Amino acid sequence: MSTRPFAPFEFMIAWRYLRARRAEGGVSVMTWISLVGIALGVMALIATLAVRTGFRAEFIDTIVGSNAHVTVYSAGTRNAAGFLDRTIADYAEQAAAIRAVEGVTRAAPLVRGQVMMTLGQESNVADVYGIALEDLRTIPRVGGAEAEARGDLSRFDDGIAIGSGLARELGVGLGDRVRLISPNGARTAMGTAPRVAAFEVVYIFTAGRWDIDRTRVYMPFAEAQRYFNREGRADEIEVHVADPERVDDWTMPILSVAGPTAMLWSWRDASGAFLAALDIEDDVMFVILSILVLIAAMNITSGLIMLVKNKGRDIGILRTMGLTEGTILRVFFLCGAFTGVIGTAAGVVLGCLLALYIDQIMGFVNWISGGGAWDPSIRGLYRLPAELRAWDVGRAVALSLTLSFVVTWFPARRAARLNPVEALRYE
Repeated sequence: MSTRPFAPFEFMIAWRYLRARRAEGGVSVMTWISLVGIALGVMALIATLAVRTGFRAEFIDTIVGSNAHVTVYSAGTRNAAGFLDRTIADYAEQAAAIRAVEGVTRAAPLVRGQVMMTLGQESNVADVYGIALEDLRTIPRVGGAEAEARGDLSRFDDGIAIGSGLARELGVGLGDRVRLISPNGARTAMGTAPRVAAFEVVYIFTAGRWDIDRTRVYMPFAEAQRYFNREGRADEIEVHVADPERVDDWTMPILSVAGPTAMLWSWRDASGAFLAALDIEDDVMFVILSILVLIAAMNITSGLIMLVKNKGRDIGILRTMGLTEGTILRVFFLCGAFTGVIGTAAGVVLGCLLALYIDQIMGFVNWISGGGAWDPSIRGLYRLPAELRAWDVGRAVALSLTLSFVVTWFPARRAARLNPVEALRYE
């Protein structure tokens, strides 16, 4: 007899076969193995995608939240002595012109230099950024409202701001006076003498990146000009745009107003190779974990073959009652599909829970391993972030269900082609 595809009784028969006890020729151990395997594969795929997405988002956020989206600097001109001078004399006018570009949210002149910072017997190399207080307040992860910091930023003109990693390595606290030693100090008849100056630490920030927090120092702009012999000049202009992901859209507009000697360096130029490596790694991880899901789904085939063999008598009876090959195919297809759907659903739940509680899980793993599971000096970030996206969950679900349905088709087709006479010959 002919019935419409996937009629309710087909679901009923398939579900009864799955619920039947092993002694009655029901679900085999292989079916349970395939269900658990699919669940674990989907869980691993969702958790991995969430961690990769979160790592990329956190990595970019720490870059654009504490660094320039675009740095404008000068190609340089030869001075009277024949040396290349790459400082910017008209930095105020140039910064104002860049701010007028649509989509530019800030443009701040900077003085840059490297120094040796010392406190007592401790010392470390530091990158100094000379910046005005009002510009420092607009850096999200350093002086913004959401910044993680200690101290009073309003006192910035009376001292300096340093990263938390640098403060920790030198044992510096708020109110301590540190010495900065620069090899490019005062020019004398005998040459350039090192410059040593003491500054009070009034602000300690945590930008979220290990390499920034352990090296960066912010100094008042006017003080930095004096300290690094940049009177009336700046080294570069730090520019932020409305959408850092589309920073290349602002390249030509900024160049057109920055002057003929201006050159640009964006955050993508600095980190593009690393981001490209992350994208390649994401694709490779997805392929590898997809293979694991496929291996788990292949167990459905083994379980269904055993189920078809055990249900040979039932298939013969159903066929003699008038059920078509298509009906038998759909019944056993539903048996395998149920396994795939249930395993996928369980994997989605477990994967989402793993992604949501990744901090607690990593904290436990870090405690078990004695604190070496996550080294920020290697990865740059202080924690393992995870970000669940509907697109990633949807990809994992679509992959798992597609593989489950495909591998189910072949044993179901074999069941449909089983000759009822052969099935009932020895009954």
